[in-house]
Amino acid sequence: MGGVSAPEPVRGRVVLAGTPIGNAEDAPPRLVAALASADVIAAEDTRRLRRLCAALGVEPRGRVVSSHEHNEDARGEDLVAAAAAGATVLVVTDAGMPTVSDPGYRVVVAAAAAGVPVTTVPGPSAVLAALAVSGLATDRFCFEGFLPRKAGERASALAELARERRTMVFFEAPHRLAASLTAMAEALGADRRAAVCRELTKTHEEVRRGTLPELAAWAGELAKIGEVTLVVAGAPATTADPATALAEVLARVAAGERLKDAAADVADATGASTRDLYQAALAARSQR
Repeated sequence: MGGVSAPEPVRGRVVLAGTPIGNAEDAPPRLVAALASADVIAAEDTRRLRRLCAALGVEPRGRVVSSHEHNEDARGEDLVAAAAAGATVLVVTDAGMPTVSDPGYRVVVAAAAAGVPVTTVPGPSAVLAALAVSGLATDRFCFEGFLPRKAGERASALAELARERRTMVFFEAPHRLAASLTAMAEALGADRRAAVCRELTKTHEEVRRGTLPELAAWAGELAKIGEVTLVVAGAPATTADPATALAEVLARVAAGERLKDAAADVADATGASTRDLYQAALAARSQR
């Protein structure tokens, strides 16, 4: 007779839930249901969670714990252990989607390592909302989070982004907005356009569009309150002289870089054709 197989262990899951970024009425029905039914709710700020629940008319039945940037490592182990034992663990932040410049990332990493399922309840996103209303290109974009607070580190970060062709989205604290816009104008150029999106979905929502210097001057007179999402146009395509672009490719190859990589990088920076640069470089090398 064969032995009786041991039952599979009961496994729960970790649920990342997006919360309203300003207007509680934007909460999807699935968020309300998740708040009401989760066994454990890990909140960035438990007081703000209670206020959200009151606004939504929902009473959590599960245990509510705090999970923020200062305790996420230790708390994450407990949350994953609870999910592994069969609990549904709901992770929420003060606004928006967990892990996006907010706590949650370490919990996901720990859950993935432990083989615990992770899913989402999608919700409002300040990144996508600001991008949509910015009036800037939306076909290709990148999210850069918060810029460094120190001026030197901020300047270095922006220097690395000076040739970024995609539209860039940043979060920024209102009291640093003017300084960041000024630094962007210096690093990216005075003609670079941007949009400052404040208090999205709230009563005093405001979207201000203009060049970086124009927005910096405006921000200097602005009250230092309100959540800010900043959208900045990508670098314009530039077309270098073909001979100059080819010379740069050949110099980089001579320095040890692969021809394919050098051609692609120079093409991206200059707006030239990667294929044309590659072929021209092959022809130039064969004539030596």
